[in-house]
Amino acid sequence: MVVMNSLRVILQASPGKLLWRKFQIPRFMPARACSLYTCTYKTRNRALHPLWESMDLVPAGDRQSPINIRWRDSVYDPGLKPLTISYDPATCLHIWNNGYSFLVEFEDSSDKSVIKGGPLEHNYRLKQFHFHWGAIDAWGSEHTVDSKCFPAELHLVHWNAVKFENFEDAALEENGLAVIGVFLKLGKHHKELQKLVDTLPSIKHKDTLAEFGSFDPSCLMPTCPDYWTYSGSLTTPPLSESVTWIIKKQPIEVDHDQLEQFRTLLFTSEGEKEKRMVDNFRPLQPLMNRTVRSSFQHDYVLNVQVKPKPAASQATH
Repeated sequence: MVVMNSLRVILQASPGKLLWRKFQIPRFMPARACSLYTCTYKTRNRALHPLWESMDLVPAGDRQSPINIRWRDSVYDPGLKPLTISYDPATCLHIWNNGYSFLVEFEDSSDKSVIKGGPLEHNYRLKQFHFHWGAIDAWGSEHTVDSKCFPAELHLVHWNAVKFENFEDAALEENGLAVIGVFLKLGKHHKELQKLVDTLPSIKHKDTLAEFGSFDPSCLMPTCPDYWTYSGSLTTPPLSESVTWIIKKQPIEVDHDQLEQFRTLLFTSEGEKEKRMVDNFRPLQPLMNRTVRSSFQHDYVLNVQVKPKPAASQATH
């Protein structure tokens, strides 16, 4: 484990340039609007996470994230291409606790780890991935589907290196970022995720960093290619409306013990009073006038079998 003094300097930089890094120390569990019985307010602390208490962090835009995805309201777009993912494990650099989540960061000076296709016009380079999770398995994801919460959600963050010179600039402009969201649900043990889980004790405290090389995050993707997509924002300050969201329809399975290891991390630095890193998600935002598009047809999703049309000879009777 390595504690880097330079990280403290980074955390003091402009919040508009260094995303996912400058966050206040959480003090309370956040409340979240969710109609699912497992997410009812009766089981949760109603106090908002301090990150969302300030009105200065509520922008005037109408494309904020996360949102509740309504299956029936999403629009099938046959023009959506398959998403092509190509990650080079050698570009994986390190893992660190930034005081709000843990990030696995990648070398992004060239197109070695990129995504293309789907709703995207250009190649987008992988910058980092991180997770959001709850205090218990009943909630934790940022997005919901038909008001259903998942225990956790993976975000793989990419930036448009064709239009922008660096990640920081791309993160502040329209079409600058593309984030793949993957839901985690309780199920069987995830072998590939375990390599990541085994590293978490070395970054238990805020501002701690450890080497984490040769990892291909495509192993955390579901096998089903189906996805939803919409225009949205960062879910951490500065909440810029720069994100093309690509939310995978199929969750990946992880076991309870693996999620429990996420919850052993701390929001706090070594020497401070320990505060568990849980419920690190932003409350749901209104959809407003946006359309959520899907790469798949609804009758396929809902397993509705279309009755065959009668043969021409039968139709004449």
